[in-house]
Amino acid sequence: MCHEKCLKTLRSVCSCMSPALIRVPVAHCFGPAGHKKRFCCVCRKQTEGSSALRCEVCELHVHADCAAFSCADCRTSHLDVTLEQDTFHHHWREGNLASAARCEVCRRSCGSSDVMAGMRCEWCGITSHAACYLSVPPECTLGRLRCMLLHPACVRLDSRNFSKMHCYRITESCSHDLDNFDDVDSSSAVPKDGQLAAPESGKQSLKVFDGDDAVKRGFFRLVSILRATRNEEVVEAALRAFYLPDEPQDYELHEVGGTQRLHSDDILNRNSGPDNRKDGGDAWLLRAKPRDAEVIKVYAGWPRSGPAFVSVSVSKSSTAASVLPEVLSQLDRQDEDASTFSLMEVSMSSKQVQRQTLTPQENIVDKLQEIRKASLRQMNQTRFYIVENKKPEVQVNLLIGGLPPLLTKEEYGQLIQEHLTAKSAVALRISCFSEAERIYMLAKDTAVNNKTLTSLVVPEIEHHRLGGGVCPLLVFVNPKSGGLKGRELLYSFRKLLNPHQVFDISNGGPLAGLHTFREIPRFRVLVCGGDGTVGWVLGVLEAVRHKLVCREPPIGIVPLGTGNDLARILRWGAGYSGEDPHHILVSVDEADEVLMDRWTILLDAQDISEDGKDNGFLEPPKIVQMNNYFGLGIDAELSLDFHQAREDDPDKFTSRFHNKGVYVKVGLQKISYTRSLHKELQLQVDAQNVPLPNIEGLIFLNIPSWGSGADLWGSEADGRHGRPSIDDGLLEVVGVTGVVHMGQVQSGMRSGIRIAQGNYIRLTVSKPIPVQVDGEPWIQPPGHIIISAAGPKVRMLRKSKQKQKKSSAGVKDGRSESPSSRDGGH
Repeated sequence: MCHEKCLKTLRSVCSCMSPALIRVPVAHCFGPAGHKKRFCCVCRKQTEGSSALRCEVCELHVHADCAAFSCADCRTSHLDVTLEQDTFHHHWREGNLASAARCEVCRRSCGSSDVMAGMRCEWCGITSHAACYLSVPPECTLGRLRCMLLHPACVRLDSRNFSKMHCYRITESCSHDLDNFDDVDSSSAVPKDGQLAAPESGKQSLKVFDGDDAVKRGFFRLVSILRATRNEEVVEAALRAFYLPDEPQDYELHEVGGTQRLHSDDILNRNSGPDNRKDGGDAWLLRAKPRDAEVIKVYAGWPRSGPAFVSVSVSKSSTAASVLPEVLSQLDRQDEDASTFSLMEVSMSSKQVQRQTLTPQENIVDKLQEIRKASLRQMNQTRFYIVENKKPEVQVNLLIGGLPPLLTKEEYGQLIQEHLTAKSAVALRISCFSEAERIYMLAKDTAVNNKTLTSLVVPEIEHHRLGGGVCPLLVFVNPKSGGLKGRELLYSFRKLLNPHQVFDISNGGPLAGLHTFREIPRFRVLVCGGDGTVGWVLGVLEAVRHKLVCREPPIGIVPLGTGNDLARILRWGAGYSGEDPHHILVSVDEADEVLMDRWTILLDAQDISEDGKDNGFLEPPKIVQMNNYFGLGIDAELSLDFHQAREDDPDKFTSRFHNKGVYVKVGLQKISYTRSLHKELQLQVDAQNVPLPNIEGLIFLNIPSWGSGADLWGSEADGRHGRPSIDDGLLEVVGVTGVVHMGQVQSGMRSGIRIAQGNYIRLTVSKPIPVQVDGEPWIQPPGHIIISAAGPKVRMLRKSKQKQKKSSAGVKDGRSESPSSRDGGH
């Protein structure tokens, strides 16, 4: 609604006209929305509660029953091989701006928390009034994050029948209940402010279906009208309910299951009592009247200046082949052979964009009537393109995970052929859409050696098209870390960056991201998770380093775990507490590169007698990598008890505060624990025997932070030992006398007992003992343990001190604040 005097300044596009504004149709990825106040992009009313949905990669928010009326206007994140694109333009989205947002044109406030107002580019983040944004130059420069953003023109993905959920590797659990939002029941059509209520006095409710598909699925819209209403007014109300911008005289209502038809001069006067409306109202089917001639819009399938489409008149005899010459003539390509072009039907449903090439003999009017009969809503979201008859080279990249390691290429080929009944060449690259789709689905239901395979669609990055000075950021997020914060960060980073550079590490591990970035000459990595997640990424990186063009990408951290010791010493903080994701990315861009040692631990379990001699073989040797610290004794036993408690009831361990409370509880239970490690261990440091004091725990430190930020080594100067550093090639060996000593270290009252420094450690263990590496505990049988440097040092990103001061000051600029920061539950 609008004042008459304000009408000239109204620039917001009606929801029914949204499909006409789409440049390149791209489907959305709907997932459950948070409980923050937002505005629906279809009906423009508030979305609150569990029924709201949001797109996982853009700023679209809708009610569940409005989702079917949204169109495929998501961000274009990769090259579409079917429809060519021209220069990269802003992708504007209306509403849901930060309250401090400022207009790029007039510099006045353009955000609102009361109404749907303002426009925002979903790539560069600039904001503007709806009346001003047309004055902004159309070409987008990607904004502040362009140096780390993967430009869509550099990403190729032949997706066709794969949904956007598959293309962006979004897990099915995220959208399990949303796969059929078109198939909602009648309850979805009730007003948003209440349940299906009895009509007001003098009014009645009609169930209106928009086609045969809707009748089959029971998807209707309720239209409330006066009891004495002309058919044309009822049709007009029904068109509004389905967001159809057509004229009422072109439509009529048919009674569902009956023969009655309402004409324009009929009076709809239903006086039946409530007993005859047990199902909530009369059911009617909205139909388009038969037409002998129509005007269709045909869009060019190639970049073109000027209008995006041409209008062509079609009659009952018009076929796809007969309209092509006129279309080419209007597009100034009349000299070309019309037989080398085809007409393509594109359905722009918000859930999936479907393309179908029409045969030359196909009748256009019959095709339109067929679509309208099935669904008038679908007709409003369907357009025609003229495309050249060329067969693009199809290349679908699938990453099949979960196979046994260390096999030859031929053995992997044989496994694929045996379990997926496919040629060995399809292990990663497939040149047929249907074959790719079959293998993708089959792999998800296949197990090899009792291990279920994972199947991921991965894009191909054309690294030669990356601009100078661009260093893309590869983001791994563990959504299970930090309660719900991991899930919200995953959502925020997908919106701020290209979703193809953001990976859910719980879906296929780090290999999918590293494989995607394998040919990029220079990139950085951001790991969002605990110390265990960081170690996982570093371990996989070490294993596949020889296959990467960029052998040593530097790694930054967003701490989502409990201890976060590595993040602390790299200045990323003790834990993520709701910082704006946009500010995090800017901090990563401005971070300094530092080197860090990594260590290999060889655990060789053997039966050791009291005199220290080997009596026999117990189990195969085990090799693990260490980044932070390695502990034996009381430290590892507390960690083991904590992990056992978490495995027994994982749902309770969703907050850092609760986790630390459990650590304190298991520590108090061990306060009277006594175990003389000096009698069970023999220690050698750099080939020198080192006598152990009377201690209950022995810890080897690579970083100066242990047990959630405690300085176990201490800061006092020591003439016998050098000052610890993460890249000095030395481990610090420290002892603790028990739980009380550990508590004093945690509170800063004491330090540990300094024992030695060295770069080659050899331990002989005579009895089974709890051990832990970077927080992962287990019981280690007796035997030998050897710790040595693990190859080259790794490059890490340390937050710059200047940036740390800025973020701690908490000064936020309205333009730089990302809208995703308001979804993070903080």
